[in-house]
Amino acid sequence: MHAPKISIFETAANLELWPKILPHYRYIRYLERGGDRNIVVMAARRSGIPIKWTSEEIIDRDRIEIHFNHLKAFTRGMHVVWTFTDMAGGVRVEILHEMNFRIPALAPIMEPIIGDFFIGNVANKTLRCMKQYVEAQTNKVTA
Repeated sequence: MHAPKISIFETAANLELWPKILPHYRYIRYLERGGDRNIVVMAARRSGIPIKWTSEEIIDRDRIEIHFNHLKAFTRGMHVVWTFTDMAGGVRVEILHEMNFRIPALAPIMEPIIGDFFIGNVANKTLRCMKQYVEAQTNKVTA
């Protein structure tokens, strides 16, 4: 992404902003709110299919990372890390998902469905839309 790393990080950490800038997100509802830790219900659409999950968001300002621990729904137990790395010509933003489906016998079937079909699609849209937003903010001309 072509924007200051801290701006990208703060935008990604600001979940209230997500439904406004990410058209596939239906809503984010806070169940608990803190400075660097929140519990939220997140709802999005995957090609018109509504999906919803509950996550703990941990904002690590020292490491410039955002962690999500999925607490409910099919992704319960999944750990997600957003990383922000300075590169020549921009900032590389990655979303890493560590999923271990809670029923081991079903994992070979469920992990590709949940991971590739749902998570991969939503994560790619999230990165693409966030990139458009932060780059537009960076390139705004103010008088």
